[in-house]
Amino acid sequence: MTAQVKDTRTHILEVGRSLTARQGYSGVGLNELLKAADVPKGSFYHYFKSKEAYGCALLEDFVEQYRETLASTLGSSERTGRDKFLGYFEGWLVKQTSPSLKERCLVVKLSAEVADLSPDMSRILQDGVSTIIASLTETLEEGLADGSIAPLDDPHGLAQSIYHQWLGASLIAGLSHDAAPLKAAMKATRTAIPAP
Repeated sequence: MTAQVKDTRTHILEVGRSLTARQGYSGVGLNELLKAADVPKGSFYHYFKSKEAYGCALLEDFVEQYRETLASTLGSSERTGRDKFLGYFEGWLVKQTSPSLKERCLVVKLSAEVADLSPDMSRILQDGVSTIIASLTETLEEGLADGSIAPLDDPHGLAQSIYHQWLGASLIAGLSHDAAPLKAAMKATRTAIPAP
């Protein structure tokens, strides 16, 4: 892949992510995307065979970037497992209440929307969610091992439950334009992950 091809494709995805963060996947028409990215329709179809293929690429790109972010936040060796776990959700709270819609999580934005639109896009999102929950589970187990978290019966189940709670809180916060559900989720998360 030449640098020009990669740069144009990346540019389309970056512009598309910004538009999708504001308007959702269905709310972004192909003509609007092409105009915002300043690329001809032929160029779009050179990189993506359909809008759904573009949507899959958009989500794959987001999930890959998110994995890198997870590695840098949850993979830090300078903090305890508990601090990293809580820090992840503190970061979520900051991003989901940011005035910049691009900072917000595409999983939250698109999970309900793409479930009925595209099995392939749903699979990509579900794989991304599974990766996040696995990383959160490992972080809880690390906290148990380093002594920063009191004994837990089921780290995986707890990581999954807390993650799902945050997804729901983010959706309600978005509907109400109020950070209270996210702040409540943060309080509940701190309670659920006790120090020894």
